[in-house]
Amino acid sequence: MSRERPDGDWDSGWRFFSGLESEEYTNDPGNFAIDDVNTVANYDPEIIPWLDSPVGSAFAREGRSEPLVAEVRRA
Repeated sequence: MSRERPDGDWDSGWRFFSGLESEEYTNDPGNFAIDDVNTVANYDPEIIPWLDSPVGSAFAREGRSEPLVAEVRRA
């Protein structure tokens, strides 16, 4: 998960990827959806403590069952 500058008032700025997407997959806008962050948090409550992180923040897991690890990037 990473946080970009929001695209509007409706956008939290959070982007979620599995990490397995190919470049071809990510180049197709039809493969993406806009969901409420609450919906994503219901699937993975571990993201909740990080949701107030600033633009430029990024978090990842080394493995599917590993904890999120923070990596702060410049916006």
